[in-house]
Amino acid sequence: MCTALTLTTRHHYFGRNLDLECSYGEAVIITPRNCPLPFRCQPAQPTHHAIIGAGIVADGYPLYYDATNEHGLSMAGLNFPGNATYFPPDPAKTNVAPFELIPWLLGQCSTLAEARPLLSHLNLADIPFSDRFPLSPLHWLLADQTASIVLESTADGLHIYDNPIGVLTNNPPFPYHMQNLANYMHLTNADPQNRLVPLAGLRPYSRGMGALGLPGDLSSASRFVRATFHRMHSHCDPSEETSVSQFFHLLGAVTMPEGSVLVGDKFERTVYSSCCNMDTGTYYYTTYSNPQITAVRLNHEDLSSSDLIIHPFITQPQFHSQN
Repeated sequence: MCTALTLTTRHHYFGRNLDLECSYGEAVIITPRNCPLPFRCQPAQPTHHAIIGAGIVADGYPLYYDATNEHGLSMAGLNFPGNATYFPPDPAKTNVAPFELIPWLLGQCSTLAEARPLLSHLNLADIPFSDRFPLSPLHWLLADQTASIVLESTADGLHIYDNPIGVLTNNPPFPYHMQNLANYMHLTNADPQNRLVPLAGLRPYSRGMGALGLPGDLSSASRFVRATFHRMHSHCDPSEETSVSQFFHLLGAVTMPEGSVLVGDKFERTVYSSCCNMDTGTYYYTTYSNPQITAVRLNHEDLSSSDLIIHPFITQPQFHSQN
């Protein structure tokens, strides 16, 4: 399970929680402009926009979980089991394997306006990366500095949904989550008004009672509501440090503490959380064992290089001693 969201203060931010029962050795991966990107059914991109994000590298190929390109276009893939459906290659469409969708789009598009025409002809082809890495059932949040959309390939075809709240979790499909928000229209960050018995003089006995009924469980539907509530009511100083801190607090409201969700004989946990400044290309992350925020800056690297640049996650706890 996962949660992704966007946030705007002075700058624009995009990030996610990756919730899994195991880690695959994730790292921050930078794909410079001249690092060739081959695709199974589409022409290779020998040159392209520079990309920074998190994922793993397999056989020299960047398998991104989430990423942002040098123009700010950002994308994250989230688990979508039981609903994600991929199709055989269709000669009448643009066939792209799910594992290559992020580099394929971010490599050539600067904005959502540029991505939409490509998506209108897209067929997500049922082509796995390898026997070791079979197809993952995913849907995607795609955003630039102006808006966000959700991309879902289900049994009845490819769907592109405008996403006015900039939040995505997992199942069910996106239209359900939007309809489900109607059950929580009464939530507010202010004190609630007594509409039940106006003459009884009822008053709130605690701060925060305007959010009474906000779901607190870890299901994807509840995390969608909770992330939406906190994002829509977010308030912070617009400085970079405060904005990034606030973003991680928003993700913290939907994090997975180990032990809370049992998957087979393992526990799911938030393997990492990320926040990328879409305007500067600075990728921030924390890991489950290391909550200290680490920054990797796209523009500090040689973006004319032809080789992948890999910064392994710092997963060991980092402590700052004040005395």
